[in-house]
Amino acid sequence: MRLRFPSLKPVPPEALALSALWATLLDWTFAGLLLLIAVDRWAPPEDLPWKPLRLDQPVGLATQVKFARAAADPELCRKVLSEGEVAFVEEPDRDLGECATRNTVRIRDGAAAPLSPAAPVVTCPVALGYAFWSRHVLQPAARQELGQPIARVEHYGTYACRNVYGRSEGRRSEHAFANALDVAAFRTASGEQVSVLRDFRSEGPRGRFLRRVRDGACPWFRAVLSPDYNAAHRDHLHLDFGRYAVCR
Repeated sequence: MRLRFPSLKPVPPEALALSALWATLLDWTFAGLLLLIAVDRWAPPEDLPWKPLRLDQPVGLATQVKFARAAADPELCRKVLSEGEVAFVEEPDRDLGECATRNTVRIRDGAAAPLSPAAPVVTCPVALGYAFWSRHVLQPAARQELGQPIARVEHYGTYACRNVYGRSEGRRSEHAFANALDVAAFRTASGEQVSVLRDFRSEGPRGRFLRRVRDGACPWFRAVLSPDYNAAHRDHLHLDFGRYAVCR
């Protein structure tokens, strides 16, 4: 007696192709997960956008993305400053009509170069930009160009209820919102002063230092204005976190 088995229907080519596609997708998904785990474990954290932003890490591939995210988030901005050991105190909001301030702090001593006059009121994004500029641009440039670190940054102020250039008409300056810092000079550890007014055009170490820190400020602030911009900025570097992006 012969056994008879039911005949199997041939699988349609479309079903075979679909099965092969799903198998390929599963293989790629598994490989992608393994790659992601490896990257998360071994890649530098400054290169990974999902890792926290830290002041003490080198500037990496994802630093600017994470910096922009922190600057736009008041709570995260303060968290990065605190974890980076940048000393600051909260400044209450000011309801002063067209010169109201929001999201402000006072920078004190800490990981960022001390400011003089001390503890100016600035928005948290300006404080964050100053901290990253101080650590990753200012101090390295000072050591390389001047042979010593910066002990103090001298400034003309942050908050002033006025229009741009002090004009009677026109738009409000970012200083009207404590959203800007005007840096006039740098004092080195030995007491030497490097002045924007006196030294910016110099071809020596002081001039190179000033132009280098001007250029290096651009990734950390929206607007960076120097003597190269116009005569009104002949004696200071204007650093702000306003609406307009310019670096000159």
